[in-house]
Amino acid sequence: MKKQSIYAHFKGKDDLFLQVLRDAKETELSSKLQYFSSIGSQNPEKDLYGFLHLVIALFKENEQLKFWLRMSFFPPAHLVGAIEKEVVDIENKVQAILEIKFHEWIKADAIAPDSPKIPTLAFMGIIDSIMLELVYVNDEKRLKDKLEASWKVFWRGISLR
Repeated sequence: MKKQSIYAHFKGKDDLFLQVLRDAKETELSSKLQYFSSIGSQNPEKDLYGFLHLVIALFKENEQLKFWLRMSFFPPAHLVGAIEKEVVDIENKVQAILEIKFHEWIKADAIAPDSPKIPTLAFMGIIDSIMLELVYVNDEKRLKDKLEASWKVFWRGISLR
């Protein structure tokens, strides 16, 4: 394929780059939507812990998502605003999905009663922690230790005891 034929579809390198980035973002979002559409409201412990493992697998195994993750942390300087907009967009969408699930679990008396936003934001903090490990450290043992410690404290905080 010649350079001219690629640019017939894109305004330039930045437009091509941003389209590849958006495709990766959509891959992440569709994987997460698919996961949450396949779970019910009876086993939040298994479902949330499974989601954390899904996140790890997605970003470790999928080259497209590795690119998306790295660019969300290290965007080209001249595209920071555009990439930040994409990152905030997916964060808001994932937060909305999680709030709905937490609301369902609270309503089903599967977790401690609270505003769904509280466990949602705490859970997203665990996801953020995982992302940092994957980008900066990429040490399997440290990732596992951080996941287990964060999960233990989080689950203890929202479970019905």
